[in-house]
Amino acid sequence: MGRNYSKEDLAQLRLGKGAELHGDGSLVVLKALLESGVSYLGGYPGAPTSSLYDAIADAYHDVLEPMGIYFEGSGNEASAGALLSLSVHYPVRGAVNWKVVGSNVAADALAHVAASGVYGGALILVGEDYGCNSTTVAEKTLPYAQKSTCAVIDPKGDPATMARMVREGFRLSEASHMPVFYLFRTRTGNMKGSMACEDNQEPPISMKNPLRKPEVQLDRMTIPPYVFDQEREKFAERIPAARDYIVKKHLNERILGEGRGIGIVTHGMVFNTTVRALHSLGEADLAGKSWIDVLCLNVIAPLVPQEVVDFLQDKREVLIVEEGMPNLLEQEIRAIAQERRLSVRLYGKDLLPMPGEYTPPVLIQGIGKFLTRTVYATNGQKSRVEGRIQNLLSHLETARRSFALPVSTRNPVFCTGCPERPVFSALKIMQKTYERPHYAQDTGCYAMGSMAPFDTITGSYTGMGTGLASAGALSKLSDKPVVSFMGDGTFWHSGLTTSIANAVYNRQNSVLVIFENFWTSMTGQQENPASGHNIRGEPTPRMSIPGVLKEMGVKWIRQTNPYNLTESVKTVREAMEATGEGLRVIVSHAECMLEKQRRGKPEKKAALAAGATVEDVKLGVDDEVCTGDHSCMRFNGCPSLTVKPGPNPLREDPIATIVNSCVGCGLCGEVAHAAVLCPSFYEAKVVSHPSAWQRVRFGVSRALIRGLLGVRV
Repeated sequence: MGRNYSKEDLAQLRLGKGAELHGDGSLVVLKALLESGVSYLGGYPGAPTSSLYDAIADAYHDVLEPMGIYFEGSGNEASAGALLSLSVHYPVRGAVNWKVVGSNVAADALAHVAASGVYGGALILVGEDYGCNSTTVAEKTLPYAQKSTCAVIDPKGDPATMARMVREGFRLSEASHMPVFYLFRTRTGNMKGSMACEDNQEPPISMKNPLRKPEVQLDRMTIPPYVFDQEREKFAERIPAARDYIVKKHLNERILGEGRGIGIVTHGMVFNTTVRALHSLGEADLAGKSWIDVLCLNVIAPLVPQEVVDFLQDKREVLIVEEGMPNLLEQEIRAIAQERRLSVRLYGKDLLPMPGEYTPPVLIQGIGKFLTRTVYATNGQKSRVEGRIQNLLSHLETARRSFALPVSTRNPVFCTGCPERPVFSALKIMQKTYERPHYAQDTGCYAMGSMAPFDTITGSYTGMGTGLASAGALSKLSDKPVVSFMGDGTFWHSGLTTSIANAVYNRQNSVLVIFENFWTSMTGQQENPASGHNIRGEPTPRMSIPGVLKEMGVKWIRQTNPYNLTESVKTVREAMEATGEGLRVIVSHAECMLEKQRRGKPEKKAALAAGATVEDVKLGVDDEVCTGDHSCMRFNGCPSLTVKPGPNPLREDPIATIVNSCVGCGLCGEVAHAAVLCPSFYEAKVVSHPSAWQRVRFGVSRALIRGLLGVRV
């Protein structure tokens, strides 16, 4: 696949102590992993950790492999979680990554690793942002950590702190024998900055220096009677050891103010936004120095009660700025204050929104309320702060008043030339003949088929690999067909067992469309078992989805080329009519267009430089022929197909036009013909460095056209 990091970026991973690295959060974290003596890495791609996953893959052959570090693209998050079991029995450091909802998939494996306890440091880098593009649902890692007794690091947005917390995360894990979650947020992952490097550490146990003999300890197995001792260790030994280490190494930061009895407790990246809000309100300088005491929690689990007490005990009023729900930090801090009978008054979700992302406007209002209720309530400064808030946020009200009508929603759309679009076009055309079926969606690019112009509004929309399973009861309780969707990445991730084995076992009467485009596209075109090679670039057998389906007992299987719309419509019709044949699977077989373009552009550039003949297919619409019917758009939705004013002043409707981003897949013309006969589309080939035969053929064609039309061409 096309990678994200240049050779110059990756060369910085070899820098030694005292050198300065410049890069994004993914490069910073990867460098810190190398400095920590990590032996193995794994994970499953998902925002925002996909960039870290790609950075590791980019650096594997040149940096990681020479150091003996193992890296794998895990089959799913459960595979990645199970990878950490190596650190249970051996002093081996390892790290894995996934997005926040991946913890749901990994929960079984992770619970066992956490119960056993780890001897080598184990770090789990989780892509979490509450409402900031980490996934389609809002989830928090902290409840998982508390359930399974793991530590949680949430570093503030600063490259040096991020790198330090990776290194300290391994030491904290080894000191407490707990796996450690490390929250890798969208902003920290994409933030660019500099860090002072340490020397890389080759792992003592690696592919260069493998384990010589097994030393498995039976009491680390999660079976009776050992699990009872492990449960005791969690609370009697591991959590106290973690708290001791947090205090000893000053992992949490206290920014001292002027001691006026006012304080703020916050965490991780929210600390950065809090400081920005304080500066905007005139309560802090550009460096974040404020008269208000601030406690920044870089480790949000376990909390250290005495550390919290030390911060609260000389305060009258304290605001707890915790993003997202449930507000577990606030609840725990309140419990500590009550248990110690502190007289401090605590504020939190009573002044700040319960759900949602804490952006600067949100915190400006929330912290402003806190200040006007406390320190500025009686000293005449209340109106100053309120005026400052009004000035800072006036642009929001101005923007609201500027629009007489609400701004139209801009839904995400399939990429130009996406091979998934034709299947939804076929389904929409099919609905002209058949009654609209029930749709059961799954997580992936294909979920955009729910939106205009396809409008496959779903009866359900669930997690990866569960769409078909969600239709189990519906397929038996409805007199309409049920259609589900699944990508090949999702198929190999969990859909094979969660949905397909379940459907065959329960004799489910449904239609399943599998989009086999050879890449895990929704997270950035990472490899999967259908790609023919793994994330390390090594060739692997291209696993056959139809072959696996056949072996599982699926009788009705059809493989189609989605760009042949006539074939796709025919196959969909056959699937809808075969109602008595159980599970019917359509495998839509065509490569992801983004990856195809990414690979093809350098090849085309090289061919042009070498003087080779290169042909480009271009589609167009004849302005004089187009009637403005727009059926091509109603059944297509391609972003390269739009409208423009027509040349005929007697026709008011705009006509269709194709912009330069077109990749020449030809779907719009096929859709127009399949839905309503439309002769306005044409295909042209642009030839660079034509051969002698092509020149002769072009000359003959031009002469014939000139003769037939009687005009000069």
